Amino acid sequence: MSEIHKAIEIIGGPSKTAAVLGVSPQAVCFWRDGKRRFPAELCAAIERATGGAVTRRDLRPDDWARIWPELADANHSAPVEEAA
Repeated sequence: MSEIHKAIEIIGGPSKTAAVLGVSPQAVCFWRDGKRRFPAELCAAIERATGGAVTRRDLRPDDWARIWPELADANHSAPVEEAA
């Protein structure tokens, strides 16, 4: 189960997740089905809505440290970016 699937289940389904986030149920289904990537600006809301069970790090494993550098610390090392 993906992290967004987990979040949707914890919150109570696509319709309730949509209401919590202020988006359409269709948007939630697109994220769930992998048709669109979950937007960074909603990650903190998911983290709050799930009581921390699904975190920003979980939802954006490849770029969370770049988006939220204040979260990078010794306990949660940032992903290594490959040199171009």
